[in-house]
Amino acid sequence: MKPAVVRSTLVASAIALALAGCLQEGGAISPSHAATPAPAVAPAVAPAAPAGRYGLPDFSALVEQVGPAVVNISTTQRLTRGGGGNGDDPFAGDPFYDFLRRFGVPVPGMPGGGGGRSPEQIQQGVGSGFIVSADGFVLTNAHVVDGANEVTVRLTDKREFKAKVVGVDKRTDVALLKINATGLPAVRTGDAEHSKVGEWVVAMGSPFGFENTVTAGIISAKARRLPDENYVPFIQTDVAINPGNSGGPLFNLAGEVIGINSQIYSRSGGFMGISFAIPIDVAMKVKDQLQKYGKVSRGRLGVAIQGLDADLAQNFGLDKPGGALIANVEPGSPAEKAGLQSGDVVLGVNGQKIDSSADLPRIIGDQRPGSVVRLSIWRDRKAREVNVTLGEQSTEKLAAAASPERKNEAASGKLGLTGRALTAQEAARLGVPGGVVVDGVSGPAARAGLQAGDVIVGVNNQSISGIEQFRKQLDGAGNRFALLVQRGGNRIFVPLRLD
Repeated sequence: MKPAVVRSTLVASAIALALAGCLQEGGAISPSHAATPAPAVAPAVAPAAPAGRYGLPDFSALVEQVGPAVVNISTTQRLTRGGGGNGDDPFAGDPFYDFLRRFGVPVPGMPGGGGGRSPEQIQQGVGSGFIVSADGFVLTNAHVVDGANEVTVRLTDKREFKAKVVGVDKRTDVALLKINATGLPAVRTGDAEHSKVGEWVVAMGSPFGFENTVTAGIISAKARRLPDENYVPFIQTDVAINPGNSGGPLFNLAGEVIGINSQIYSRSGGFMGISFAIPIDVAMKVKDQLQKYGKVSRGRLGVAIQGLDADLAQNFGLDKPGGALIANVEPGSPAEKAGLQSGDVVLGVNGQKIDSSADLPRIIGDQRPGSVVRLSIWRDRKAREVNVTLGEQSTEKLAAAASPERKNEAASGKLGLTGRALTAQEAARLGVPGGVVVDGVSGPAARAGLQAGDVIVGVNNQSISGIEQFRKQLDGAGNRFALLVQRGGNRIFVPLRLD
C-alpha cells in the first residue's frame, strides 16, 4: 500500500457505537467520552520538565499546568441522501464504515445498519483544540470543523459550549472558534522558528475520542514540505498522533505551544512514527486575520517557480543552489507589470533570503495585497532589485510551484531527441515565437526527464523561433545548458549535461 499523508481527525459516529458495544461487553476500559477532573489553572510561566529517574524528562508538572487550556472538539454534520458525491450512500468510501460492515456490526443510520434509512444522515467527528485567549477564542484545524453544522467545545472541567466558527483557512488548515466564556486558561505561544531538531515536545488531544491524552517525542525535522503544500513549513515529530489529535497543541518543555498537530504519514491510517504540526507563528498570523477580517488575504505575485539544483545554478551563473527560479510569468500579473521575466531567480524579499523555492510562496503570502515588496533577483548573471506591488490571491495559488518532478529538455542528435517545429497556430496559442515539439527521447534527453509531447521554447533563457535556431543555440551552448520547456500548463527550466 502506498503511504499517504493523513489528516488526523476522526469521524466518530460509527467508531463510538462500536466502542460502546465492546465496552459494554468487556467493561475493562472507561468510555472515551468521560471527562477528567480539571487541574489547576496554569501559572504565567511553566518551568521546564525536570529529569526523571533515568535522565528522561518528567512531563507531569507541565501537563498539570497547561492541560486546562486544551479542549475536546466534537462536530455534527447533517448529510442528505445522495449528498457528498457518493450516490445514495453518504458513507460510501468511509473506511470505518467498511470495517464495521465487514465484521457485521450493525450501525443505525447507515445502509443495512438496522432501523431503516432516514432522508438525513448524521455524521459526527472528534478533534482537539486549545484556548488562545481568556475571552474564549480557540484554535484548531480547518479540516476538523469543515462542513460542520454544529461544533461543541468541551473543557477539562466538564463544561460544554456551542462554538461559533469565526473563520477557516484551508490553505494552512487553521480554524478559529469562539465560545461564550471569560476567565479561561489560555496557552502561551513559543517561538517555533528557534526550536531545534532533537528537542523534546509534548502533544495533547483526543485520539480516537480519548480526551486529555498526552504523548511525547522529539522534533525529527523542521520546515518539512508535503505534497501539494507549498505554504506551511511543517514541524515533523515522532510524537504519537492519531485520528482525533487534529487541532491539538504541540508544547515545548517550557510549556509553550510551538505547533498545531495536523497530519500523519501512514500506510494504515494510524500512527507510524511520523507526524506533522503547523508552526504556531503561521497559525497565529492566520488567527489574527480571521479574528479581524473573518478571512485571510494573501499577497499574489503571479509567477510559476521551481527550485534550482547544482546544474541549474551553474547554468545561470550562481555560485550555489538557492532562490526561486521563475519558470513562467502570468500575463497581466503584478510580476509582469513589475518587469519580472522567465529565467529570473528570486534571491530575497525585503532583505529576507530565499534559501529554497518553497520559501517564496510563504513570504509573498504573508504580505498584504497592495503592499510593495522589494525583490532581489538574479538576471543575466547580475544582481538586481525590483519593486513589485502585490495583488490579492483569489485561488490556492500564491507563487505557483512548478511540478517538482524532473524536468524536461530537448536536443538534436547529440542530445538524443527527435521532434518537429511548432506550427504558427501552436506558437500563437502558447504565446511564443516558436519552439520544438518533442516526439521521442534517448540518451542525455531521456536521462534529464524529457518526454514526448514536451515543447522546448528556449535555450539558456533565449527564445527560439524554430528548429534551425534551436540547433544554432545548442551549438554555442557548450556541454551544459538549461532548456525552457512547456509541459501541460507549466513552464520549467531543466539543466542538461552532455559530458
